[in-house]
Amino acid sequence: MHFGGANGELAAAMRYFSQKFTMPDDKGRALLNDIATEELGHCEMICSMVSELTKDASLKELEEAGLASYYADHNKGIYPVDASGVPFTATYFAVTADPIADLMEDMAAEQKARAVYENLIDLTDDEDVLAPLLFLRQREVVHFNRFKELYEYYKSKGY
Repeated sequence: MHFGGANGELAAAMRYFSQKFTMPDDKGRALLNDIATEELGHCEMICSMVSELTKDASLKELEEAGLASYYADHNKGIYPVDASGVPFTATYFAVTADPIADLMEDMAAEQKARAVYENLIDLTDDEDVLAPLLFLRQREVVHFNRFKELYEYYKSKGY
């Protein structure tokens, strides 16, 4: 699930929220805070989709979908794991207090998240799933561009 993996929405929200405190100015702190907040909204979207897709699934359907182990631990509850069932960990993101290094990580994170959304889009033809996935993929592109602008601004200022 794109909620709890290394390239998931929870890691992005925590990365940007944590990094904002060592950005050198209000411009950087505000941008990271705004995007962290949006990423939490993306967590809700992903969790809502998973909940809706599994709420009426039978045990047999869950087993056939490869979700028996997940069900054994969490039933149909939402728990932050990646697509392989690996639980979320704070080691998925870094905070260096170096604005250039952190923004480079942020740009890479957005590109990886975009790639995951494209893979998820390839796995479905359900229009009710495709529409939010397409929206989320586009937001990754927007976030990448905002981080790139801030990165270039800080480079020009000698950070």
